[in-house]
Amino acid sequence: MRKAIIVSAPSGAGKTTIVKYLLKAIPELAFSISACSRSKREGEINGKDYYFLPLDEFKRRIENDAFIEWQEVYPGSFYGTLKSEIERIWKEGKVPIFEVDIVGGLNLKNYFREQALSIFIKPPAFEDLEKRLRIRNTESDADILKRITKAEFELTFAGKFDRILLNDEISAASLKATELITAFLNS
Repeated sequence: MRKAIIVSAPSGAGKTTIVKYLLKAIPELAFSISACSRSKREGEINGKDYYFLPLDEFKRRIENDAFIEWQEVYPGSFYGTLKSEIERIWKEGKVPIFEVDIVGGLNLKNYFREQALSIFIKPPAFEDLEKRLRIRNTESDADILKRITKAEFELTFAGKFDRILLNDEISAASLKATELITAFLNS
């Protein structure tokens, strides 16, 4: 059975840090690069961090059924998982690990079903999300407010994931995620 790992969390909950740790700790994993229609942030690389697609190209690929899942995360800002990306990873003999928002994670779990382990990263307190987003210093105050409002809603979906992982301390959360994934891959 081809397996997949799904890591989801509200913005600022630590999913990127945990996924980076997992990619180093578990050699069988390969990062599934999502496609998006947003502009690159400073330091991001096309084909490494995301596949940055112009909006019209993203919509064309939707029409051509090129995505496993996709969504308009914010008005005019689309994200999705390309079918070709999963095939690329499986051809390499690796297990894809997805770092996606909540709706994307649920859509992927619905697609892969028992082939996937879905993990929800939960922050210790809601206030920590805003603090972490501000520390990143990558978004405007208006964007941070949008993300916080969305995060409140996203936290209500935690119980729909296979596992909920509290990230009150990043090292401990990363080790626990490693244990969960290793057990799943060996099952």
